[in-house]
Amino acid sequence: MLREIAIKNFAIIDDLRIRFDHGMTVLSGETGAGKSIIIQALNLLLGSRADASMIRTGAESAELEALFDMDTRGPAAAALAEQGHEPGEELVIRRILSRNDRHRVYINGRLATMSLLARVTENLAGISGQHEHQRLLRESEHLRILDQLAGLDDLQQSLAACYHEITPMIRKLEELQAKRKQQAERMELISFQQQEIEAADLAPGEEEELREQLARLKNAENLFQTAGQGVEELYDRDGAVAERLKTLQKELEKAAAIDSRLFEPAEAVADAALRLEDTAEFLRQYTDGIEFDPGRMEEIEARLDTINKLKRKYGDSVEEILETLAALEDQQSEIEGVEEQISQTKSRLAELHQRLAELARRLTEKRKTAAEKLGRKMDAQLRALKMADTRFRVDFQPAPAQAETPQWLWVDDFAVSEKGAEQARFMIAPNVGEDLKPLSRIASGGELSRIILALKALLADTEPVETIVFDEVDAGIGGEVAEVVGRKLADLANRNQVICITHLAQIARFGDHHYRITKTVADGRTTTCIQPLDPSDRIEETARMISGQAITDTTRAHAAEMLKSGRRTSESSG
Repeated sequence: MLREIAIKNFAIIDDLRIRFDHGMTVLSGETGAGKSIIIQALNLLLGSRADASMIRTGAESAELEALFDMDTRGPAAAALAEQGHEPGEELVIRRILSRNDRHRVYINGRLATMSLLARVTENLAGISGQHEHQRLLRESEHLRILDQLAGLDDLQQSLAACYHEITPMIRKLEELQAKRKQQAERMELISFQQQEIEAADLAPGEEEELREQLARLKNAENLFQTAGQGVEELYDRDGAVAERLKTLQKELEKAAAIDSRLFEPAEAVADAALRLEDTAEFLRQYTDGIEFDPGRMEEIEARLDTINKLKRKYGDSVEEILETLAALEDQQSEIEGVEEQISQTKSRLAELHQRLAELARRLTEKRKTAAEKLGRKMDAQLRALKMADTRFRVDFQPAPAQAETPQWLWVDDFAVSEKGAEQARFMIAPNVGEDLKPLSRIASGGELSRIILALKALLADTEPVETIVFDEVDAGIGGEVAEVVGRKLADLANRNQVICITHLAQIARFGDHHYRITKTVADGRTTTCIQPLDPSDRIEETARMISGQAITDTTRAHAAEMLKSGRRTSESSG
């Protein structure tokens, strides 16, 4: 509940403070006195967009502040707790508007963001004025209002959540299918390249080994002669190196018998002789193994030619060609994985589509049932508001669909959006014998005011808003109709805090509290003032509202009687 609002340096308001209480509070005053400015300030405190042009001339900033009673278990307290604020039983919202457009928001003394302000104030207060009239005329709002009245918000949110889970899955499927299409030709090339490389049956290091074999085959005769000459020089001919080493070894061993220091050189020569024997044996075996095979040489050259062709396509070496083969296998696996992903995505979409269909059908059925009940209830409300012959109905139309709407968003031949499978439109027939027509095309200002009031009366049981502000609720009405509207507001004030700006005494008479708003000029500046009215002041203000400036004893008596009967009505309805 709104307890207090303070306004400083805002439009023509210098410094203003208003206290509110339970029941119905009436704000009255002449046109241009500043009533709408107070509503504008409250709108800003509830999260509306600020503009530096709203700051009072001559001031560098404007300050707005509101005090609310807050349910510590309610949504506002929960929103604060999520952001680390410590919620209490009171909520203080403060906005500072600056000339440089660096506006600030404070919640319970802590700097806050506009998004947090919007969440916290979402269910604190609702303002029904010109904006509400325009909103009611927008058919896009009618479905939301119906869902709220019927208590279908949770079901609609479940459908919206399912819808928002499906839409990215649809995009994913489309991307996968496009990828598969692009990769179809790529797959043929990959398969050809794989087969070409695999057919070569390459092995790491193969090229180097082949080139060595080829070099040996080409130089076989030279290698045979060199190795044979080595055997001859080391071991076979007279005076070979091995024979001379044996002779030297014996001479050194004899000398070592005289001088022991020659034992070590003698042993070294003996060791060298043994190694020479091993070397000569290796060279004998080497010459035996030398191939003189032109056919083998042709095979190697053909194999190297194959490797060179593959190198021109797939890499600078056998190792790089094999790496290319591994990469091709990875690409093939990835392409094959796309098929698996498509299959999994379609399976998940089928599950989600089934759930979407169930939710959409259930929501449609409940909406149609709720629409019939709403029509009956609105007819009764409008009869009480002197619109006895008016019929109110809800018309449903399938949600618009495009030819390219994905199959996953179709249910029973209708496209489903996040709001459901249909659109709603409020229809009225103000007079007997007339056809139902869209509310936006037929309702007058006075009719709209009463229709909004009727809806607000019905919403009072489902809407969590505790404070309802009515601005221009008396637009286009007067006389007996105004009396009925006043009674309806008084009845609504038994369940909600109601703040009403009105020019009509027939409505003001039902207020539990009454403030008069006036405009004064002092020192060349215009200032808005507000005055709480005691019983005698209230009679005077009601008389002014009845007759204008020419107040007589008769109008005062009439005003007193109106207020007296208004209080009796309020007490009996309470």
